Amino acid sequence: MAGVEISGGAIRIAGKPTQIISGTIHYFRIRPEQWRDRIAKAKMMGLNAVETYVCHNLHEPKPGQFDFAGMLDLEAFLDEIHRAGLYAIVRPGPYICAEWENGGLPAWLSARPGVEFRCMNPAFLAANDRYLNTVLPLVKKHLYTAGGPVIMLQIENEYGSYGNDKAYLRHVRQICLDNGIDVPLFTSDGPDDWMLQGGTIPECFQTVNFGSRSAEAFAQSRKYRPEGPDFCMEFWNGWFDHWGEEHHTRAADDVAQELDAMLKTGASVNFFVFCGGTNFGFTAGANGNGDRPGDYAPTVTSYDYDGPLTEWGDPTPKFFACQEVIRKYRPDAPFGTPSPVRKAAYGKAELTESAPLLEALDRLAAKHESVRPPTMEACGQNFGFIHYRTKLSGPFDNRLYFPEVRDRVMAWADGSYLGTVYRNDADRFLPVRTGPAGAVLDLLVENTGRINYGPLVGRDCKGLPLGVGITWQMLSNFEVWNLELDDLSGLVYGPFSAEENRPAFHRGSFDVTETAETFLEFPGVKGVVWINGFNIGRYWNIGPGNTLYIPAPLLRKGKNEIVVLELHKLNAPSVTLTDRPRLD
Repeated sequence: MAGVEISGGAIRIAGKPTQIISGTIHYFRIRPEQWRDRIAKAKMMGLNAVETYVCHNLHEPKPGQFDFAGMLDLEAFLDEIHRAGLYAIVRPGPYICAEWENGGLPAWLSARPGVEFRCMNPAFLAANDRYLNTVLPLVKKHLYTAGGPVIMLQIENEYGSYGNDKAYLRHVRQICLDNGIDVPLFTSDGPDDWMLQGGTIPECFQTVNFGSRSAEAFAQSRKYRPEGPDFCMEFWNGWFDHWGEEHHTRAADDVAQELDAMLKTGASVNFFVFCGGTNFGFTAGANGNGDRPGDYAPTVTSYDYDGPLTEWGDPTPKFFACQEVIRKYRPDAPFGTPSPVRKAAYGKAELTESAPLLEALDRLAAKHESVRPPTMEACGQNFGFIHYRTKLSGPFDNRLYFPEVRDRVMAWADGSYLGTVYRNDADRFLPVRTGPAGAVLDLLVENTGRINYGPLVGRDCKGLPLGVGITWQMLSNFEVWNLELDDLSGLVYGPFSAEENRPAFHRGSFDVTETAETFLEFPGVKGVVWINGFNIGRYWNIGPGNTLYIPAPLLRKGKNEIVVLELHKLNAPSVTLTDRPRLD
């Protein structure tokens, strides 16, 4: 079979110049039962390819322990793309950004002695090479040259935004070659001089990422690759949201106009994103470069992105506006009109049982001891919360001091709530008073998302990296619980009880006669929700939006379990399941 090559200013597949019109679908953000539906709708819009990242941190949760099952079954996803008759573009990183926790890099790597990220550093390369040497043989089986759909593979990701170690880029390229990747290898960077100078190498095809002013972006790219072809690997047709900000949208006609401008010049395009999906569990990342106080901005659970297809699979006006543009350039494509997905309002589910978190620590994690509060990374913890406990002396009337909070700490003395300090708070003191016998200090710290872009990627260690003090006197001798919360089976529930600022798991159930897509209205101030044991993600009443998406495949006919971990205060002793999503 003839292969894929970049020559004569064109992408040639089996010798034929081909304009690629692709769309991003992240398999790890969508339930496997829905992959076929999302891919089919990409084809209906007129796309001829699907692009995806590969997430190192989920595929290798512990050093040397790999997971490619269920939502992480990359090969099954590529099979679905092939079955649909579409091409595939794979971007395995190891760094992916993607508004994904730690940019896809595994948290345990941050604790490696001497590690420096994304460069020719031995500690980093040991993990990087093992990962790529595990993933690439899987991808190789699905290359176009092996009869599969994969026509291109990226090395690294937007590297020019981070570094300029060309030896490292060539090292990653060589690993790909050594693993038999014989389709074009490419880089992708922003269309700025410093990015293109730092992130590209002559041996790889150069693509660029942008959302508008395509003529300027491609002209800038051509300064470094006059021969082309032009390829916008990330056409930002929408945008992502941070907690506490406005929901981002972009007008459909504006996106369609920019798309038309690119396609009529013969450029190839990848919609970033076509269908965003969801940051289930604790997988959402954050932004912040540490260059100004309070710049930390964690990403919300929804990764709808205002794309052509919604988080739950409905076509949007953007879908049809872009479809009309694509018709001009792929008139023989098998276009279609997706129907809106079936949604259901299951109503109210009573929360009938509760398990206070501070009383359940030993049921959720094994306790260990540390002189100073260790970070999550030092404990080998990937996600969730970490709890610290120590004994305060007494009597005194003073203040707790948190030199660095990553990212949000709730504090109690002898069970009495002292307050909460957030990473962006200018005031990192909490008043505390003890009697002659002293007091037990409890500190619950939440990782609200590791930074996924910029110089702090890999360095955003969670917990209390600089400890906690009584004014400047740093406290010692802590009991520690690593609360990944990936298994709640050890919880023992009692009657429903909700006490303000006393974190607790609350359990209830609801009945389903026919499964459908549904949405959970935020049940309280801040917390996490599980449906039938699956963590659907965080909520926070600072918005944007007021609902969490619950995919239909998570539901079953009959009784369904819901567990809510509320950190502060429930709205009511029940939750509401609606058919009306609200992201704004």
